[in-house]
Amino acid sequence: MIRVFVDKVGLDIESEQAIVLLKETQGETVLPIWVGPAEATAIALSVQGVNTSRPLTCDLLKEVIVNLHASVSRVYVSEFKEQTFFAQLVLEHGEGQLEIDCRPSDAIALALRTEAPIYVSDAVLQEAGVVQDEDDDTTGLVH
Repeated sequence: MIRVFVDKVGLDIESEQAIVLLKETQGETVLPIWVGPAEATAIALSVQGVNTSRPLTCDLLKEVIVNLHASVSRVYVSEFKEQTFFAQLVLEHGEGQLEIDCRPSDAIALALRTEAPIYVSDAVLQEAGVVQDEDDDTTGLVH
């Protein structure tokens, strides 16, 4: 597993869809994940440190987890199959762990709100990742 962070959130000019770029913490590979507009907004608000007047779904989930005396240990993008990404939410509860299947966008939004680390499996990064030059900021994104 490779640790990543949210590098950018924006609009892909070509597809006109919202996109999140996850970037290796120790490297130059980025993983583009296309997401829905609501999910992109939730992720962007977290990155910018903006609180909303009413809780978003990821805020609700965070509160449920906290009130059940659990915590988010980590999230990871686990698979890339038929042009679809799959993710896992790993919760710590008591003395055990629980892995829950989820969409990457939900996992990322929750990880940002709980300050949990985000990982990508080596296989996913090799298959769907894009190596980006340090000077290359031509991502085709509108921020």
